[in-house]
Amino acid sequence: MSETIVFGLCAAVVIGLGLYGAIVDPRPLRKILAFNLLGSGVFLVFGVVARRGAAAGFPGDPVPQALVITGIVVAFSATALALALLLRYFDATGSTTLHEGVAEDAGPDSTEP
Repeated sequence: MSETIVFGLCAAVVIGLGLYGAIVDPRPLRKILAFNLLGSGVFLVFGVVARRGAAAGFPGDPVPQALVITGIVVAFSATALALALLLRYFDATGSTTLHEGVAEDAGPDSTEP
């Protein structure tokens, strides 16, 4: 098995784990981490594509490298923004979970719907 196939399979596993975490887990912080994992898998796929081209005898293409470097910067800034928004939400509500249709201050004997 060549290095390219191993890295390609690892990229598929990382993307699968990121998708699973983004779809299944409802907590916002874990969704942010799952999207970061998904992005890392995509960056690895770009690296595999660039490596396959170089292994096939084509000259090195700088475009996948530039896309990965740009993507890392964008992913870092998007993660920072998402974490800042999550901290703002925590300061406003005191919780990091998103409650669907449930009032937080309504107790069990409350008459509010």
